[in-house]
Amino acid sequence: MSHSHDHPFHDEAPAAGTVDWRLNGVRVIKSDQLDSNTAQTPGMNRAAAINAARVGARKIWAGTVNIHANAKTGVHHHGALESVIYVVRGKARMRWGEKLEFVAEAEPGDFIFVPPYVPHQEINASTNETLECVLVRSDNEAVVVNLDIEPVEKPEAVYWVDAIHKQP
Repeated sequence: MSHSHDHPFHDEAPAAGTVDWRLNGVRVIKSDQLDSNTAQTPGMNRAAAINAARVGARKIWAGTVNIHANAKTGVHHHGALESVIYVVRGKARMRWGEKLEFVAEAEPGDFIFVPPYVPHQEINASTNETLECVLVRSDNEAVVVNLDIEPVEKPEAVYWVDAIHKQP
C-alpha cells in the first residue's frame, strides 16, 4: 500500500490549525507491511519501511536488511548517501576499500556508519543464523551502485574504537 503526501512544512513549522495531523502526523509501519520492491544487492534482502512513496519522507530512507547464514553480498556503494546499519540479530562482518582490504565486525546493539561512495560488502559471519539489521539512509530513496571488485585475500582488521569500544 503506497501513500504519497504533500508535506509543505518540512523546513519550517506550519501555522496552528493548517495541517490535518491525523493524515500528516506520525505513521507506524507494521513489520508485515515492509516493501521489498526496493534496490537490491545480490546476497541480501532489503525491505523499505520509510521512503518517499510509502510515507512522504523527503530526507531519509529506512528499512530492514537480512543476510542469510554464511552469505556475503556483492560489492556496492550508495552514491552520495550516508548509511547507518543497526545490528538486531547475528554477527555482521563489513569489508570496505578499493579492494575490500579493510574489515570490522558488529554484533547486536552495534551501529555501523557507511560514508558516501565507500565500496563495501556485508558478510554474515555466522554459519547458522540469519543476520538481521535495520538500515537508515540520508535520502528518501534507496541508491545502490553494484560494483565489480575482486576482494583481497587477507583484509586488514580495523577496530571500531570510540568512547565505549576500546581497541583490543
